[in-house]
Amino acid sequence: MNRTGMSVEPTTAARGTRTMRAGVYRGPGRVEVEQVPVPEIGPGEVLVRVAACGVCGTDVKKIQHGFLPPPQIFGHEIAGTIVAVDRGVTRWRPGDRVVSFHHIPCGACFYCVRKLFSQCPVYKRVGVTAGFAPNGGGFAEYVRVMPWVVERGLVAIPDGVSFELATWVEPVNTCLKAVGKAGVAPGETVVVIGQGPIGVLLMLLARLHGAVVLTTDPVAERRARSVQLGAMAALDPDQEEVGPHVRRVTDGRGADVVLLAVPSAALVRQALALARPGGRVLLFAHNDPQMEVSFPAAAVGVEEKQILGSYSADVDLQQQAAQLVFERRLPLEGLITDRYPLEQICEALARAARPAGDSFKVVITP
Repeated sequence: MNRTGMSVEPTTAARGTRTMRAGVYRGPGRVEVEQVPVPEIGPGEVLVRVAACGVCGTDVKKIQHGFLPPPQIFGHEIAGTIVAVDRGVTRWRPGDRVVSFHHIPCGACFYCVRKLFSQCPVYKRVGVTAGFAPNGGGFAEYVRVMPWVVERGLVAIPDGVSFELATWVEPVNTCLKAVGKAGVAPGETVVVIGQGPIGVLLMLLARLHGAVVLTTDPVAERRARSVQLGAMAALDPDQEEVGPHVRRVTDGRGADVVLLAVPSAALVRQALALARPGGRVLLFAHNDPQMEVSFPAAAVGVEEKQILGSYSADVDLQQQAAQLVFERRLPLEGLITDRYPLEQICEALARAARPAGDSFKVVITP
């Protein structure tokens, strides 16, 4: 035991090693692999040895555009093994394999009562860190998980499920939330704009809700993958008119739901044009604080189209998302195409930001 009353991974303690490798954000477009202190846990906390961390487009945007002040350690699609627990923690012990969410709400405030968990003040406080200001920390060897996340934000990984597969739990949760907010129902026609990792998850989950799904993406390999995974059609927005095709399969009405998985202001107008009167448009990737969008007012004021937003994960969907991943109800294992050690984090981020045709989901394995 150390001074906090926690049990510590024996190999680490025996060597006296109290530093670790981490990909530290040092300014717009700059990440350096550095030696930083291993986080020390406090009351109610656990320490997790990161085995795999998916690269999310949100982290890529933060790094590229410098939305947050350095230094930071990003990475929030985290799977690993608990190596130390505070003596006040009873549910978890060293050796447990877990997925860690990084945002967990209080469960009792004005917003939580209304199930608007991502607007909860506690939710907005990141509860996982590898050092510096908490920001996930999965691009490091170890992360410290804070008490409110230990209580409600760790999910046990079953035997037979790899750490890589487990990294999908958090993004599946966010997309499951989005599809639910959009009200996707059996028999509806859904268009998903963009077939990167998030777009494909939205397509798969919309199909799971019973919808017929069309997708768009300018990359031929991504269109082919989309159809292979169940899209009715995957269209090239640079080469063909998407609107006429959508209207053709909907008796001229337009899509019931359009899910926009590309962070583009210009595509909001296109998404609205693809939706039928009274249809729903959900903006998934539009979390850039500097981006502004414009659209014809009549699309909302006269045609009664709804514009919705969805941000981050939903604690009420944790178990459902985990089951979808762990029970392999979604074909996710084959979607991880690029694996990088921590030393190559810059290459990993570049690959995620500018994927080649055969590249899809990028995972870092510290």
